[in-house]
Amino acid sequence: MNWQNDDRRKFIISSVQSVGLVATGGALLGGYVTKAKSSPLVLRPPAAINEEDFLTACVKCGLCAEACKNRDSNIDRSSGKHKEATLKIATAGDERLIGTPYFLPLEIPCFMCPDIPCVPVCPSGALDIKSVLNKKKELDINQAKMGLAVVDRESCIAYWGIQCDACYRACPLLDKAITLEYQKNERTGKHAYLLPIVHSDACTGCGLCEQACVTEKPAIFVLPLDIAKGKVGSHYVKGWDAKDQNRVKDAQILESKTGINKESALDYLNSKDEF
Repeated sequence: MNWQNDDRRKFIISSVQSVGLVATGGALLGGYVTKAKSSPLVLRPPAAINEEDFLTACVKCGLCAEACKNRDSNIDRSSGKHKEATLKIATAGDERLIGTPYFLPLEIPCFMCPDIPCVPVCPSGALDIKSVLNKKKELDINQAKMGLAVVDRESCIAYWGIQCDACYRACPLLDKAITLEYQKNERTGKHAYLLPIVHSDACTGCGLCEQACVTEKPAIFVLPLDIAKGKVGSHYVKGWDAKDQNRVKDAQILESKTGINKESALDYLNSKDEF
């Protein structure tokens, strides 16, 4: 009968549409996950392991963000309510893997809590507590490496000769992570530049400097370490330094088998003759 054929036709069309929707949804989800995973400009909580391993280890429990929200300094004393926390949990559309923690320094930087409440609560090892322990095996937020502050010298007004030390004063590691370098202004001969210099060995990537920057778009900003720092490569050898001096201080000079004694060799090396 015709009604049976119509029902069959509707069933087939409905099935095809369902398969199409599932395939489209899967493709969109797959595209989102790929995009989220490939986004390199993500700042994670203190003690986060490298990004690739972090995405695997993080179980998206949100405990770190909850601990950040409930820290004492995040409670409004007048109302007793929680203010917005540093750590956010990624949702659809954030271009970060859903459920993973991150922070945006320009909005809310890391306030460098001494007890680092977000780290000990992590159940999976995505936040490695050992990386934020000092020599006394105590929690030390100054050991954190969330990222590295980078100065855009073209837009930093201090490099224009305008006196500004906003980032320097905002830095919790004063005169360690950011120092001010005095430089004479040769153009006027009467003024000086006070230039902010970031030291990668001390900078934690908290972002307090980025939030404090006075320019319309911050001239100092925090980037993940893999983005902010270069890599020398194993084929380059660093010049002689104090460690090298200590390493060879007791070494003995061996006589050369070429017939050139060490005195003549030293004279040769120290010769001022030009070639």
